[in-house]
Amino acid sequence: MSLVSLGLGYLPLIDAAPLIIAEELGFAAEEGLALDLTRMANWSQARDMLAMGAIAAAQMLVPMPVAQRMGLGPASPDFDLLMVLSQGGQAIAVSAALAARLRDVGHGFGFDDPAAARDALAGVTEGPLVIGVPFPFSTQAELVRRFVAGTDLVARLTIRTVPPPQMAAALASGEVDAFCVGEPWASHAVETAAGALLVAGRAIWQAAPEKGLVVTHRFAETRPEETARLIRAVWRACRWLDVPENRATAAEILARPAYLNLTPELCERGLLGRLHISAAGDIRPCPGFIRFHEGAANFPWRSLAALLAQGIAAAQGLDPVAAMAAAKAAFRTDLYRAALRPVGADLPAASARIEGALAAPTPARAEDGTMILGPDAFFDGATFDPDFQLR
Repeated sequence: MSLVSLGLGYLPLIDAAPLIIAEELGFAAEEGLALDLTRMANWSQARDMLAMGAIAAAQMLVPMPVAQRMGLGPASPDFDLLMVLSQGGQAIAVSAALAARLRDVGHGFGFDDPAAARDALAGVTEGPLVIGVPFPFSTQAELVRRFVAGTDLVARLTIRTVPPPQMAAALASGEVDAFCVGEPWASHAVETAAGALLVAGRAIWQAAPEKGLVVTHRFAETRPEETARLIRAVWRACRWLDVPENRATAAEILARPAYLNLTPELCERGLLGRLHISAAGDIRPCPGFIRFHEGAANFPWRSLAALLAQGIAAAQGLDPVAAMAAAKAAFRTDLYRAALRPVGADLPAASARIEGALAAPTPARAEDGTMILGPDAFFDGATFDPDFQLR
């Protein structure tokens, strides 16, 4: 059987693993697909190449199709998010100078206590605080806003866009005071002694959705069979990646020159949840630092789209109700369900939920029986009910 070739864009991050593994381990070939993987320099390039039809699908920050459906950014065809590729995998890092100040006041860099980290940071900084994120409409920007909420850091904060591979250099040069980025680029800043890791993204939001598999709405509607095959191939790769024994192999594959072009050891840190938080080699175990599949991690909850839209609307001064309605249409729970029912995947009975309500793995109704949903709590105890917000 001849394989159908699909061009896919990705950025060199460990959460590109589902696309890379789908091709390298044959999950795509099992679905009759050959994935032509193209490494992108930044998220704007991924967005623009998808809009122009130069690629069929892209790894994309989950909030990007939300913002695009809200009319933010350049005019382009509507984007559809087919599935979430990963949760977590990010860290907030501070410059070496800030890290020294934090140690001087006794901060222990526990990596798992956002409130303590935030309060310590507020206590050692004066004046403006510039924090880098990879894109204005990103999970990282959402995490930063939640991290500083309720403190005087809000009034002093400037969020600046920096491509992930350039985060360490921006920190070292003083362009930013801190950043929030996905692995391995947070660890790269530690490796180059540019800074220290302050807190894990999963400590701020246990189910922070990091990347999604995105196509144009036209592609999804006019090429439904290939869309379904792509979902299944990547879903199988995500499932393989959440087997702990497979993570070291994944790191070896991702480290290759064609992909991340880094040492396997650097790629392993985030995948194995053993983060070096300083150049001195201090290690913090972080179980579940990144999740690719377990706990319904791949499901494109429409409530999640609404939550992200509300945050973007607040930051941009837009009508939140219209923003949430537009964003929910971009998360294609219908296509996800149709593609994965034939392979017996666990599928939630509902397409929306109260976000932030689960502090631990919890049984929930599925289309066929029950399933386990992963924890999704926010560190400050906040919840988001999309039905209430839209009433």
